[in-house]
Amino acid sequence: MKSTLSPVQIGSNEKRHAPLGMGCSFYGVSEWGGQQTDAILEAMATALDNGITHFDTAEGYGGGESERLIGQFLSADSTRRDQMFIASKANLNDTSAQAMLDAIDASRTRLQTDVIDLYYIHWPRTGKDLRPMMEGLETARQQGKIKAIGVSNFAVEHMEQVAEVGKIDAHQMGYSLLWRFPERDIIPYCVENQIAVVVYSALAHGILAGKYQRDLTFDEGDQRWRILHFRDDVWSNVYESMLAFKAVADRIEKPLSQLAIRWLLHQQSVTSVLVSAKNPTQAHTNATALNGEIDASIMDELTTISDQAMRHIPDDGNPFGYHP
Repeated sequence: MKSTLSPVQIGSNEKRHAPLGMGCSFYGVSEWGGQQTDAILEAMATALDNGITHFDTAEGYGGGESERLIGQFLSADSTRRDQMFIASKANLNDTSAQAMLDAIDASRTRLQTDVIDLYYIHWPRTGKDLRPMMEGLETARQQGKIKAIGVSNFAVEHMEQVAEVGKIDAHQMGYSLLWRFPERDIIPYCVENQIAVVVYSALAHGILAGKYQRDLTFDEGDQRWRILHFRDDVWSNVYESMLAFKAVADRIEKPLSQLAIRWLLHQQSVTSVLVSAKNPTQAHTNATALNGEIDASIMDELTTISDQAMRHIPDDGNPFGYHP
């Protein structure tokens, strides 16, 4: 079994970091009060203090506020930048090289850093040539503005297209005990081509943190209603699977969220797992997922439950119903 404590490396970047990273998809941050943003800044500090140095954001998270918040965090202590591996991404309708270069410069400004360690094309664009965006990324790499190049939510054909003009260092994808479709062809392609697999939605939108009851009570406009797992025809089976996962976690006296993270890190193909935290307690709980040994038989048990769960989850491309 791969040691979950072993540091990992993405691309030729000299920085090595823990296989667990902090996802900073802080939507709505621009509408929050000072108390909430202070809690996120404290969560970042807690993560860093606990050896979590990979911080992942995007120009579209909170309309740029997530990047600005990380920039604020960096500027508060000049020693932090050297410790942190910063990743960001751009979701562009304009697929030109110049649009990508402009997005990278805007991200650098918001992040208050000259160099971004890893920059992704956030989503492909149906029917469009994606190679100019990759050309823009390669230009930025040559200019020293970014150190590594990633793609996110790409199918194999998208990766093959952009690989004609540049080198992919990482692919960030949704992957969890409740979303394993990437195992079919995307992850094998990444392994074959030495592309780091970076995972988001590790806790399946909070389901694998055990935070939901059988009867969902989201507000009418809540974006979670649009997530596939919460659909009326899917949720009952997902909920029963969550209870089965939780029974395993309870038996070995581990939080379900930590067990879900460790299952991902147990997969030999996975390089990094991203998990969000909006307060110091969550950040500390996430970091402790790296501690201690978990028997391989527990991982096999989780896989068996997951195999059954996946029979009831339709493959709609992604759980968000988003197909730009």
